[in-house]
Amino acid sequence: MRRLSWSARLYIAAVVVAAAVQIARGPFDGVSWFKLGVLALLYLVCDSAPTPLMPRRAAWSPNTSATLASVVLLGPAGAAIIGAVSALSVRRGLLTVQRVFNGGMFALSASAAGWTFVALHGRVGVPDRTSFPAIIGPFAAAAAVHVIVNHGLLAGVLWLTPSGEGTGRRTKIGPDLLPLMLSDLGYAAFGLLIAALWSVVGPFAAVLVVIPLFVARWAIGQYAAQQQAYEATMAALCKAVETKDFYTRGHSERVSKGSSMLAREIGMRPDRLEAITYAGMLHDVGKLGVPTKVLQKTGSLSEEEYAAIQLHPMRGLEIVREIGFLDEALAGIMHHHERIDGRGYPLGLAGDEIPEFARVIAVADAFDSMTSTRSYRGARRIDEAVAELRKWSGTQFDPALVDAFVTALQRDGWERPAPVDPPSGRTDAITAQDHDDPTAPLRIVESR
Repeated sequence: MRRLSWSARLYIAAVVVAAAVQIARGPFDGVSWFKLGVLALLYLVCDSAPTPLMPRRAAWSPNTSATLASVVLLGPAGAAIIGAVSALSVRRGLLTVQRVFNGGMFALSASAAGWTFVALHGRVGVPDRTSFPAIIGPFAAAAAVHVIVNHGLLAGVLWLTPSGEGTGRRTKIGPDLLPLMLSDLGYAAFGLLIAALWSVVGPFAAVLVVIPLFVARWAIGQYAAQQQAYEATMAALCKAVETKDFYTRGHSERVSKGSSMLAREIGMRPDRLEAITYAGMLHDVGKLGVPTKVLQKTGSLSEEEYAAIQLHPMRGLEIVREIGFLDEALAGIMHHHERIDGRGYPLGLAGDEIPEFARVIAVADAFDSMTSTRSYRGARRIDEAVAELRKWSGTQFDPALVDAFVTALQRDGWERPAPVDPPSGRTDAITAQDHDDPTAPLRIVESR
């Protein structure tokens, strides 16, 4: 875990104290300690093995079901205690400060859900047949409040935690937030199912619901594994490209990052944002179809070699077009060397004829090229690269996207890559044939 700032420590302390106050205030009248014990055990079982929603990012566990069941069966105080049980999680790798914060965070969100349920005239206790459908409205509101408070408190501590990149920037809420919130809302419904079944089978209701919960957990795990396989496929393709064109090592990842920054700035939907991340990673995969001797040639290119370079976007489309999850990313891969003035390739599209993905990637592609060291020149400063983007705005690049990219840069910053050494035994200098650099002669801009 990253080193916590003093502001983050104070925030965690405030959350824990507020949770303790909520639990202490009760009321505990009518709270069944047997039910509380069963639901606490259910909570720990659900929390014991979270499944990553996406590789290396957020993790998901169905403990919301136990919390929302306690809202109905135990009321606000009992629900807060169930939330606090998170501090006792048997999950591996949790530090003490994480356990303490989780306990406070889940206790507060459960308490808020409980008081919402009561305020909307939800009846605390085991529901019977007459409780429906009146109980559905208060329960739905309680579930929504639980999710909002939970993720709001989590967002607070993340925002107060440095990113760990040495820049002082705050940790940003990741793209998994919406899927996590929707997952929590969906599985909160199991809480009402537990409460409803309690009147029929008693505490065995928790056991019955655990089965579909863990089937759902398995399904989400399969989805995460599939996403991991997608990322591994892209990483392998990028590695193959960099083996052939070693002076652009790391270029694909940085173009993916820059494209995502720009896409977020212009408000792309989450599904399109994911697709353009893939497109940025794979935009130069067509170089696999270009002879290595052309990519690494010293001196000027012949007409035949020039034509081979210009075909790499189309070859990239041929390589990845059968990968189903890419969707709109294919258009970005195919057309990222088109120019707004129509002088690009492979089809010479102009203006709005160029797909949005391709226009986004073109900006990020050129910016990374200019701020990276090449054998024939050093990396340009950020301000110099921005000036070049603005200079070529309206001819090579979409002016609105250049403005948006500059805004994103000012907000997120950019770390220039270290120079890349050629492979052992390679000592010849590669001449200025950078197809992404707008400061190069036009034929060179169009050549690779």
